[in-house]
Amino acid sequence: MGGLLIISGSKNSLPVLMELFKQTDYSQIESTHDSFEARRLLSMSFDLVLINAPLQNESGIELALDAAGAGSSVIMLIKSESCDEIAQRVEASGVLVVPKPLNRVLFYQALHLINASRRQFMRLKSENERLQEKIAEIRLVDRAKCALIQYADMTEPQAHRYIEKQAMDLRRTRGDIAQSILKAYEN
Repeated sequence: MGGLLIISGSKNSLPVLMELFKQTDYSQIESTHDSFEARRLLSMSFDLVLINAPLQNESGIELALDAAGAGSSVIMLIKSESCDEIAQRVEASGVLVVPKPLNRVLFYQALHLINASRRQFMRLKSENERLQEKIAEIRLVDRAKCALIQYADMTEPQAHRYIEKQAMDLRRTRGDIAQSILKAYEN
């Protein structure tokens, strides 16, 4: 796994929270008790941000929303009295709220849940990027077909067959062939 950032308003609770992650696979663990330092650290990429609220300078809600917006998974530890209220404000952004005092079993279940959700999110993100690339290639091939229709007096099926045949014969992708066609005809 990647990095973990632990932010706690209390310096005394940092070692206890760090101890919870001793048996995990996080390669980099950073910790701070200052929300200003936490915002600076968030410029780095963290897989998980754990916020033990309230912080010294703020409630931690805005920091949690910022971290979630930056692509990190976020767990907030909140006093049980205000847990439901804060959960309503942050859960839409993907922040998981866990009540204090901390129950280890509940905490580890929340950690497993957020890790599973992150893996699913990353898989979907990867698939989305792959599909976006495929769409871009299809658009490029369509532009090349239009160029062949316009400048080489081909029909659409002929242009399609020409691009497919060139890709197979030259052992290149259809996108590469489309780019070379566009370079030849659009300049």
